[in-house]
Amino acid sequence: MAIARVIEITSSSSRSFDDAVANGVRRASDTLDLVKSAWVRDHEVRVDNGKIVEYRVKMKVTFMLKGDTDAPEGRSERQPGKKKGRK
Repeated sequence: MAIARVIEITSSSSRSFDDAVANGVRRASDTLDLVKSAWVRDHEVRVDNGKIVEYRVKMKVTFMLKGDTDAPEGRSERQPGKKKGRK
């Protein structure tokens, strides 16, 4: 069974919104395995002396969780309904 997780991140660029999105996806992919999609939730600019100096996006990134057999050695995904530290 495939399970996906969604996280929210903020990314920025001094060039454009498109570049900010690309930076966020690139960084998320460097940190997370199996990134599948990104949805831009919000965008804003930072202004200094009447000029745009930074483009920012808030985005939701979806990535797939690895199964128990794919988990790194010494780690396994928790089973639903079981809490850590309880038997």
